[in-house]
Amino acid sequence: MPSGALAQLTQPQRDRLAFVELCIRFIGEIRRQDLVARFGIQSAAASRDLALYKELAPGNMDYDSKGKSYVLGTNFQSVFDFRPERVLSWLTQGFGDGEPLQLKAWVVSESPSRLTHPHLDVLASVTRAIHQGSSLDIEYHSITNGKTEREIVPFALIDNGQRWHVRAFDRKSQEFRDFVITRIKRPVVLKGQSVAPHEMSDQDIQWTRIVELELVPHPDQPRPEITEMDYSMQGGVLRMKLRAATAGYILRQWSVDCTPDHSLRGYEYRLWLKDHLAIYGVRNAVLAPGYRSPDQQRLEAESD
Repeated sequence: MPSGALAQLTQPQRDRLAFVELCIRFIGEIRRQDLVARFGIQSAAASRDLALYKELAPGNMDYDSKGKSYVLGTNFQSVFDFRPERVLSWLTQGFGDGEPLQLKAWVVSESPSRLTHPHLDVLASVTRAIHQGSSLDIEYHSITNGKTEREIVPFALIDNGQRWHVRAFDRKSQEFRDFVITRIKRPVVLKGQSVAPHEMSDQDIQWTRIVELELVPHPDQPRPEITEMDYSMQGGVLRMKLRAATAGYILRQWSVDCTPDHSLRGYEYRLWLKDHLAIYGVRNAVLAPGYRSPDQQRLEAESD
């Protein structure tokens, strides 16, 4: 990229070019209509933006005449220095796609930062596979099995409050699983490879199942009225609807006591799951603080 070329453009132009780069890198394609819809510009202006980005970064995108879209080039190199938090906000919430400038904050604030972020090149391969409905070849590192080669069919990102996962069908185990993105190495999008019906998200029972939870102030903690205020409870109850695939993560993140007799002690347990059977059959319920399935409780009772 010519030195200083980007700085000579207007701020709206740079914002549009940043959007082009995000689409190309993380979605894998962009059409002129995407710019028209996002920024309310004319088709001719969108064409000029695409031509300008191609001029600034010749290896970043190629034109697919069959699909009538610009696709990821073979020699991609970032023009913009996006931070992982911003990319993930854009991917999951739809904002933050302008040029990544350091802007002055309106008020002083501090917020906890994640200890780790996914590598953007790995994240880009994952999100392109999700958008294109393709499978992904990865080298995966797990605590249990170490390094393994896998083919997965990803379809969603999951934030567990500490790190990002990708929900996918794992062809090795023939199961739907969560993969920690920071443990993925050398991802390759397998374009043109067909995805079987049983590998699609609508066949993932844990993803399609919705659990309804009722959280109440922990019976053994003082000042329940304060807990009601902190969690915006209605009538002393916080009602939540969650995918089964995310329930265990959220209950752990919120330190919800999931024992049937609210027996966990500690100031962090300000909430109690009123009916622990609500998460029966949820695979990641093992992450929920204190949860033991009825089967576990029966086995423990028989061994006494």
